[in-house]
Amino acid sequence: MKLSYPAIFYKCDPDEGEGYTVDVPDLLGCVTEGDTLEEAIFMGIDAASGWIMGELRAGRPIPPPSHLETIIPDEGGFASILPLDLDEYEKKFGMQRIKKNLDIEIPAYLATFAESRNLDISKIAQDALSHLFQNQHAQKVHVP
Repeated sequence: MKLSYPAIFYKCDPDEGEGYTVDVPDLLGCVTEGDTLEEAIFMGIDAASGWIMGELRAGRPIPPPSHLETIIPDEGGFASILPLDLDEYEKKFGMQRIKKNLDIEIPAYLATFAESRNLDISKIAQDALSHLFQNQHAQKVHVP
């Protein structure tokens, strides 16, 4: 599942170092930092992805992302979009996957079609569920 959330970047106080602080205002308490802008972006994506996965695992709804143009940073900051790929995040950090055995009936012609093309019905079911999940959230959430 791909999502995007706006983030606000602030250059750290020169007395405190050279990095950037990243705040994802739609995700309460989701703040991180990086020594360079590139690292701050990476850390922001990582923090936001982890925050959202935590909410989903707990069965809580994720908050809708604000439109970028509605985000007004304090002086010295700038707003940008963080692209999130939750499927890749899950693969990278080994989040728990649950095995489900499906006992489904499909028409014979679809079974023949799938077999003749070596299609993975389990993967197709996962993709379909992910699509339904995204559509349900897209109705409540603006995903730019």
